[in-house]
Amino acid sequence: MTVRQIGEQRYRGQIGRYFEDFEVGDVYEHRPGRTLTDNDNIQFSLLTMNYHPMHCDAAFAEKSEFGKLLMNSGLTLAVVLGMTVPDVSGKAIANLGWKEIKLLAPVFSGDTIYAESEVLEKRESKSRPTQGIVTVRTLGKKADGTVFMEFVRSALIQKREGSKDAEAGY
Repeated sequence: MTVRQIGEQRYRGQIGRYFEDFEVGDVYEHRPGRTLTDNDNIQFSLLTMNYHPMHCDAAFAEKSEFGKLLMNSGLTLAVVLGMTVPDVSGKAIANLGWKEIKLLAPVFSGDTIYAESEVLEKRESKSRPTQGIVTVRTLGKKADGTVFMEFVRSALIQKREGSKDAEAGY
């Protein structure tokens, strides 16, 4: 979270960065991390109607090659994506897409996960002069450094000039 001064000795927290604040090659280490639990996994799996027994049937999972429940990859993707919002897309107008989502290692209950994003590309929008497109590669990492997920995401980001943040109280 960034902070901007809104008066003498008064500051307001802000989420996200404007298009001008991104530089190709910058890497954002997103914090805090999140320790995932069996409860997170089962609730997410049931909420999203993913009843695969590897996510919600411990007796079944004990007989698998992993020997225990696996975290639902939809959950880990959602948590990693959420971690990036304060740094990457807090000023986004819209997410434009995800690609190359790779699941590289299993995640289990009790694992603490982190994320980091590298700015791959940025360009001015051709049709929206007050916005630009930023593309990042995000890695999901366990506390031991194991990379368990990777994806590329593009977002349409507000430029500082023409921003409606001040009008909206942000």
